[in-house]
Amino acid sequence: MSFQLIHKDPISKARAGLLQTAHGNIETPIFMPVGTAGTVKGVHLHELQEEIKAQIILGNTYHLYLRPTTEILEKVGGLHQFNGWKKPILTDSGGYQVYSLSGMRKIKEEGVTFQSHIDGSKHTFTPEKVIEIQRSIGADIMMAFDECPPYPCEYGYAKKSMEMTHRWLQRCMNAFEKTTPLYGYQQMLFPIVQGSVFKDLRQQSAEVIAQHQAEGNAIGGLSVGEPAEKMYEMTEWVCDILPVEKPRYLMGVGTPANLLECIALGVDMFDCVMPTRNGRNGMIFTTQGIINIKNKKWQADHTPIDAGMPDNRNSQQYTKAYLRHLIISGEMLGAQIASVQNLSFYLWLVKEARKHIITGDFTTWKAQILPVMMQRL
Repeated sequence: MSFQLIHKDPISKARAGLLQTAHGNIETPIFMPVGTAGTVKGVHLHELQEEIKAQIILGNTYHLYLRPTTEILEKVGGLHQFNGWKKPILTDSGGYQVYSLSGMRKIKEEGVTFQSHIDGSKHTFTPEKVIEIQRSIGADIMMAFDECPPYPCEYGYAKKSMEMTHRWLQRCMNAFEKTTPLYGYQQMLFPIVQGSVFKDLRQQSAEVIAQHQAEGNAIGGLSVGEPAEKMYEMTEWVCDILPVEKPRYLMGVGTPANLLECIALGVDMFDCVMPTRNGRNGMIFTTQGIINIKNKKWQADHTPIDAGMPDNRNSQQYTKAYLRHLIISGEMLGAQIASVQNLSFYLWLVKEARKHIITGDFTTWKAQILPVMMQRL
């Protein structure tokens, strides 16, 4: 397992790299489709591979622990065997899900006790337990257990939360070193920088995380309601501190514009539910701009969903009028086509970004494409 920097943009801080894992190489910058419960919602594996061209997907520690359970996953040989995905998988730590269950959990130094959203049963996640679960899942990249503070929050809360995340990180690292992979291949553990939108806390956290010399590092606690300018400010500040030779993963981000702006700040990896969730509700991302497919203006538009992606069968085979009909009618196929389109666009976007970083004109290209792809059609 290794990360190699291929090229740096001469103007911005954008980088093109190659992350090698046990299940294949990942060309960065990269967007990772979110597969919460072991599947990218509404998308077949062959679509992920052939149309979307995903190189890595996410699994969710919290959800997979509750269902199908780690016992089931261990019996079959991990998530790769369970869902048939042969490429890399990253699992989050469950920290964000704990954050989102604010009315159903209690946070203490030992860990977090929470109620299952499925049946109300009580469970406890500790740093050690989270490492154990991710060993059972068999992810190529595992995340350290952290607390994601809400936005806005007081400085004192953010500081205490960050310090506890650091203590939890040390426990995660100890548990990671004391345990071994279950399925015969190596796994990586990424720490997570916290500190809300306070610059001094972000600096302190980034310095602590960098000292652990992990194989990669993540930036958490952003894209939780703060203004985009604050997200960019914190991201740039942290990227300037984290090791240059290690991949940087900005968690839960974001819009196509967020991706390009943060690539320019030095981020290598992204994930977000936006392309699939918004797609199911009729928001379609294309190379020409953003479409609300429910609008009547598309009712008789028989042009391809996205003419700007000629190599994508999904984008060419279906028309805007047909997709609108499916979405308006509540047909499951509509959500599926929309999800494939949006994910295809996101993967196309980061691939184009990588190409322009390597050719040296990323900054010029970004300035040209941003207003086009973010306009409302």
